[in-house]
Amino acid sequence: MKGTKDTIIGKVAEDWELGEFSKDLRIKGRIGWKGYKTSDLVDSGPIVIGGTEIKSFIELNLRQVKHLSREKYEESPEIMLKDKDVLLVTRGNLGEVGFYHSKYGEGTINPSVIILNEFVGEAKFLFYYLISKHGNHQVLSLTSGSSIPAIYQSDVKNLLYPKPPLPEQKAIAQVLTAFDDKIELLKAQNKTLETMAQTIFKEWFGKYQVGDELPEGWRVGKLGDYGRIVTGKTPSKKNPKHWGNQYPFVTPTDYKNFGLYSSKTKRYLSELGWNKMRTNQIQKKSIMVTCIGSDMWKVSINFLDSLTNQQINSIILSNEINLGFVYEFLKSQYQKLRIIALGGSTMPIINKSAFSNIEIPVPTNKLLTEFQRLWDPISLKVLTNSTHIQSLTKTRDTLLPKLMSGQVRVNNIKQTADA
Repeated sequence: MKGTKDTIIGKVAEDWELGEFSKDLRIKGRIGWKGYKTSDLVDSGPIVIGGTEIKSFIELNLRQVKHLSREKYEESPEIMLKDKDVLLVTRGNLGEVGFYHSKYGEGTINPSVIILNEFVGEAKFLFYYLISKHGNHQVLSLTSGSSIPAIYQSDVKNLLYPKPPLPEQKAIAQVLTAFDDKIELLKAQNKTLETMAQTIFKEWFGKYQVGDELPEGWRVGKLGDYGRIVTGKTPSKKNPKHWGNQYPFVTPTDYKNFGLYSSKTKRYLSELGWNKMRTNQIQKKSIMVTCIGSDMWKVSINFLDSLTNQQINSIILSNEINLGFVYEFLKSQYQKLRIIALGGSTMPIINKSAFSNIEIPVPTNKLLTEFQRLWDPISLKVLTNSTHIQSLTKTRDTLLPKLMSGQVRVNNIKQTADA
């Protein structure tokens, strides 16, 4: 069995070479005088990829992507994006890496991104190396010491990378891609399932608003009628004894957009920290809503006893029969309540009192029971998929640095992603 050797970029398989960016790929960026103005942005056409779209996932985030006019797009043919281009963020979210697929259509970059293309090896291997711990460390080591941190294009060419033979690069990329493809498939299934649940909710309840004439047996209530409202709180970071590995501490970054949150967080509390925050604890199957800041009005269900930070208001339901209805209602109110929260301010906020007093049409118990019966299997499948996503992600993240260093060779691992 082959071993590893120490190199300037860390341990690398003894039979691998070190590749040089300056020799093995081309680096391209948007030339300053070819920048674009707000007036060059249009409603459709070639997309513009910036740091917002790049989060070191194999799929780009195009939910809020901007479009560039045809004239401005064609002004810079050298930065027209092509299939298998690797993208690196050099301003803002420093070091984030993206991968461009032909399925995205015509695209270009904004000044915060550079393109790595014409790579002599497997482009996906390069992408995965750059998102690995060692690759990311190398990239961030190029950060300038100015007041606005940046990575300069002229410095990126000095980077090195582990360079297995091309067939092994392809095999490594295939293993990691198998994980990411399965993760993306499960995410797509969850999106479809949540859309299905929201569609059923709108058909059953969405046409009735507070102030309208409600069906017989319905009434107008308040969100606080459904249970106890809890605003999160952050334990003292100065006391390390409050932190440990037992109880999840949830922040808005721990669940993305709408979805069912299950267990993965960045931080956990100790028994001492958990007991200290007794009045702010939320039980499993509570509904969490971000009520302040740029992550305003993300709605999620917690399936573990947890603590949240102060950006989140939660409702601990007094009757589980209301879980699906209240969850879907809060999701449906995204745009309306976000506007209310802004209230002329640049910082949207809904405090505990305002959250508790949100008016809500209350259907009959019979209708709520029937809706919950339909909603339960949908939510269970979403939760199962979410748990599987976390498991696959953990395995992928464990394998990534070992595959990139040659400590684990492709022909020696079981391809868990196909299990």
